[in-house]
Amino acid sequence: MTKFYKPEGYASVSAYIMVDGAQKLIDFLLATFDAKVTRRFDNPDGTLMHGEVQIDDTIVMLADGGEGYPAFPVWLHVYVPDVDATYQKALAAGGESVQEPVQKGDPDRRGGVKDPTGNTWWLATQVG
Repeated sequence: MTKFYKPEGYASVSAYIMVDGAQKLIDFLLATFDAKVTRRFDNPDGTLMHGEVQIDDTIVMLADGGEGYPAFPVWLHVYVPDVDATYQKALAAGGESVQEPVQKGDPDRRGGVKDPTGNTWWLATQVG
């Protein structure tokens, strides 16, 4: 019998995001991507020690920054079925526009939104 080295359904690589205000990010991901919280471990002070959110087929790990583990902004790229609709959902969820969806020199229609904790999410749908 083979022992699995990772949880079922997990990819071999997951983004890990350190933020100030992890709950704000979770709320944004739930509203924008219809994400699902799969794991959550809070610190005694109510901050997030470790959380995991599933977006489609991907687990994104996140936590509140703190001493020794500072928050810092990152860029993430997510393929979605409808970039325009997802872009609008992200704005409605408190995101700030970085770039309205547009198709440039590749097959993707792509737009960008900064979430309430400062990360930039590049949203794309392959159209050509």
